[in-house]
Amino acid sequence: MDIPGWEQRYRSGERAEVDLGTAPTPLLVETAKRLAPGRALDLACGAGRNALWLAEQGWEVTAVDGAPTAIEVLRRRAAERGVTVDAKVADLEKGEYWIERSRWNLIAMCYYLQRNLFEPAKQGVVPGGIVLAIVHITEPGEEPTAHRLRPGELARFFEGWEILHLFEGRANDTAHRRAVAQIVARRPL
Repeated sequence: MDIPGWEQRYRSGERAEVDLGTAPTPLLVETAKRLAPGRALDLACGAGRNALWLAEQGWEVTAVDGAPTAIEVLRRRAAERGVTVDAKVADLEKGEYWIERSRWNLIAMCYYLQRNLFEPAKQGVVPGGIVLAIVHITEPGEEPTAHRLRPGELARFFEGWEILHLFEGRANDTAHRRAVAQIVARRPL
């Protein structure tokens, strides 16, 4: 869906239950708990359920989304919780946010697929840093789209990296019900 569509969902409150009442993504929690807090980048963050959790765990978080209302909600929630999140409005598909090279300890792209973002994300983590990606995948009888990969396709973006977690199947996240591919990959030292 395009940014105006997402913006409408946030303005109408359609996303309120999903984004405000849902715990952070389980894979992100499991992964981050094994790491020392550092710099984290949450791409396509929505209203910030993951960014807020990371900030509460001591991470220095930058969160990016194209929907201004989602970022407003994130900023308000961060202030209410007494945490700092550098929340930015940027259309990732238009290249409005540049991922600085070798800056981040963790980059998360949860339930967002933009194929040409994998390489900048990989270059954005420090050696030994982690990229965590969760994308929807096609189900039997479906063709890949701009927002869904084929099963087995996600791992190819991380060839040569240490794969710490790889899964395909039903999401264990209450906010998402479709089949997903998940990867947690460490940049070689």
